[in-house]
Amino acid sequence: MRVYGDKGSGNCQKVSITADFLQIPYQWIDIDITKGESRTEAYLRKSPMGQVPMIELDDGRCLAQSNAIIRYLAQDTSLLPADLFTQAKIDELLFWEQYSHEPYVATSRYHMVYLGRTKDQREAWRVERGEKALDLMQQLIKGKMWFVGDSLSVADIALLAYTRLAHEGGFDLSSRPDVGAWIMRAEMALGLPPAGN
Repeated sequence: MRVYGDKGSGNCQKVSITADFLQIPYQWIDIDITKGESRTEAYLRKSPMGQVPMIELDDGRCLAQSNAIIRYLAQDTSLLPADLFTQAKIDELLFWEQYSHEPYVATSRYHMVYLGRTKDQREAWRVERGEKALDLMQQLIKGKMWFVGDSLSVADIALLAYTRLAHEGGFDLSSRPDVGAWIMRAEMALGLPPAGN
C-alpha cells in the first residue's frame, strides 16, 4: 500500500497512526500541497478530489478522505467493533469531526503553522466554533475512557489527530481536563510521543 500525504497534516497522520497501530505495511509518498503536488494531472487521475491523504492499494485501487481510509483499514480489527450500532456511533463522530471540528481547529492551526499568522490574526468566528467543538469533546468524554464503547476505536484516532495539535492553532486545552487526560491515554495506547498539548 502507498500512502500519499503531508506528514504535518493531522488528516494524513490519522492514516499513518492507524496503519502503524495495526502493523499494516505501507510506503509513504510525500505530497506538498503548498506546491500544488496534489493537483498534478497524474495525481488527479488517481484521486480526482485532489486532496491528501490518499492510499493506493497493490491492485491500483485508490481511496481518499482520511476517515474513510482509517475506517477501511480498521475493518475486522479492534479499532472497528463488529456491532453495527457501535459502528454507526463511530461514524457519527467521524462525520462530526470533519464538519464541526476540523474546519475550525485544524484550519486555525493551518493558518498559524503553514501561513505564519499569529494567534491574534486568527478568524474570530472560526476560533469560536473551534472552542465549541472542544467544549463538546470535553462533555462527551467526561467520565469515559474512550469516545465510543469500552476500547480505543477509529473515532478516537480521528478526533485525536487535530485535538492533540490544537495548541498549535492557539487553543488552550487546560480548561478541558478530561480531553487532556484522553489525549495522553490515546497517545500511550497508540505508541505516540506526546504532542506537547
